[in-house]
Amino acid sequence: MADPATYRPRTGEIPTNPGVYRFRDPHGRVIYVGKAKNLRSRLNSYFANPAGLLPKTHAMVHAASSVEWTVVGSELESLQLEYTWIKEFKPRFNVVFRDDKTYPYLALTMSEKLPRVQVMRGDRRKGTRYFGPYTAGAIRETMDTLLRVFPVRSCSAGVLKRAQASGRPCLLGYIDKCSAPCVGRISPEDHRALAEDFCAFMGGEAKRFIAKLEKQMAEAVSTLDYERAARLRDDISALRKVFERNAVVLAEDTDADVFALHEDELEAAVQVFHVRGGRVRGQRGWVVEKVEDSTPPDLVEHLLQQVYGEDSDSHGRLPREVLVPVTPSNVEELTEWLGGLRGAKVDIRVPQRGDKAALMSTVRENAEHALKLHKTRRAGDLTVRSQALQELQEALDLPVPLLRIECYDVSHVQGTNVVASMVVVEDGLPKKSDYRKFSVTGPAAADDTAAMHDVLTRRFRYYLQDKSAQVEAAALTGHQAALDAAGDAAVLDTTTATPPAKFAYPPNLVVVDGGQPQVNAAARALAELGIDDVYVVGLAKRLEEVWLPDSDFPVILPRTSQGLYLLQRIRDEAHRFAITFHRQKRGKAMTLSALDGVPGLGEFKRKALVAHFGSIKGVKSATEAELTAAKGIGPALASAIVSHFSAEEAAGETAPAINMTTGEIIET
Repeated sequence: MADPATYRPRTGEIPTNPGVYRFRDPHGRVIYVGKAKNLRSRLNSYFANPAGLLPKTHAMVHAASSVEWTVVGSELESLQLEYTWIKEFKPRFNVVFRDDKTYPYLALTMSEKLPRVQVMRGDRRKGTRYFGPYTAGAIRETMDTLLRVFPVRSCSAGVLKRAQASGRPCLLGYIDKCSAPCVGRISPEDHRALAEDFCAFMGGEAKRFIAKLEKQMAEAVSTLDYERAARLRDDISALRKVFERNAVVLAEDTDADVFALHEDELEAAVQVFHVRGGRVRGQRGWVVEKVEDSTPPDLVEHLLQQVYGEDSDSHGRLPREVLVPVTPSNVEELTEWLGGLRGAKVDIRVPQRGDKAALMSTVRENAEHALKLHKTRRAGDLTVRSQALQELQEALDLPVPLLRIECYDVSHVQGTNVVASMVVVEDGLPKKSDYRKFSVTGPAAADDTAAMHDVLTRRFRYYLQDKSAQVEAAALTGHQAALDAAGDAAVLDTTTATPPAKFAYPPNLVVVDGGQPQVNAAARALAELGIDDVYVVGLAKRLEEVWLPDSDFPVILPRTSQGLYLLQRIRDEAHRFAITFHRQKRGKAMTLSALDGVPGLGEFKRKALVAHFGSIKGVKSATEAELTAAKGIGPALASAIVSHFSAEEAAGETAPAINMTTGEIIET
């Protein structure tokens, strides 16, 4: 019996999207399939306290040896994929749907003279249109919502006969949930047309009906018929809620393999969904090493050759369609080759719209999660981390082990809001408490090399200051010990806590995001400060080349090198951290006010002034006495505001309000 802790995924590895998860035993057999609105929350419930689980669930998690998941677009998709895979794998711990029970379907009996909408289970009947499947609760809500827009008959044959005999409709006819064809309120032909509209809506033509209702709502508003407009608004909202299209269930005659990729500079995650009979019957995923300078079309071509060329069993299972993210190289030859393997025509194409494009998006999302999970697990492996640090030390010919690595990145938009980030890795793991952000202004913001020189200078100047403070503290401590030993009555102050040193620990290696210019700028900053025991390298993004200071040629690490993976991961983390800070700073800059330069005037008092006078222009024209009438503005602050605007006018600066996105002056 396995311990669930041995295969429990880390919380951060599990996405928060809706999806379907599968527990497998040591032999790879699926023993349980489940769905979740939030995969992270649901899967964590299995591992948080296994002793508190129900007996069957406790047995399942101890019988399993691994868990995997598939991300989908909605809760409804997860429901339908769960149903398909329970029928496909027949897991022994799934009780529901292993027998002849099924999810209910929404069905219209189009073979009858007066078609009827109802909930159906079991075998399909000829002449009946089916939509779904749904959960038992969701299908009732869906049908009830749709009947207000498409009032198709939903009563049984007995109720219909009684209404026809009595000439009075049932309750649904009185509350407008049925068009009452039984008493002639609508002709059988019009009722059939209504049923066809119902089928068309459920079949994927929602936009046409919603657009029609929106037009009617606009007409009602133009004639001031607001009650009818409100009813139409509610109908539109109901239809949009109901029409949650399912991307994992396609038309019943659809046989396709859907491929998607997510790549970085070194690797690509591949995901493929096998759709047979309109349902996802299987899923595969793996990570491949990219060939240098390979393009996405080349990657797709090699992928198809690998999947269908090496897997001899797949020849008899080749589908009619192969859906790919981009058109592969030599698509004509590939099409002919696959057609020969299948013995019939195979269509290779890129879906542009509709259900297949939506399914492609779902497969692509799974590829993104797969690559992220692959990187996370590789980074968390102690053996791999040690190998990466050792490979990097040997490749760079460094005399010291890389216990601490710092990486720097500069971020800006056309030279505005220039910022930089510093991320720290110790023993191959990120140390987020030591991350730092830098704002770069003045001449240092002229270009990336100047900004890099400025940031490295500031960081290591702080380090030298902290180091000097520590030396002084140590000297004082030693002096106090000498006084104590001599019995001297003089006492030094040792009760005041020494402030923590923010930059006390120097790195063994500094990594900068960029090529030789950025590396030389960083090395020059360290040399100017007299620091010669910190090594500098740069990682150029395009070809993943490692540059050393004053070197004419880069160091080329093998593309499978764990050291290169480590550098790439650190560089990407620095880039993410810098981008996040840049966006925050840019967002604040877009809300600049003409009152920002007034000393002592904070955010709340600025808002109070604008609210009191109506605009910045009103504040400018107010006297000191008028300003003191605003909430929180005293005589001294009012005088400072008047002096601020007077100084601007004297200097010929009117400080107009500017839209920081377009650069246009805003009238106040």
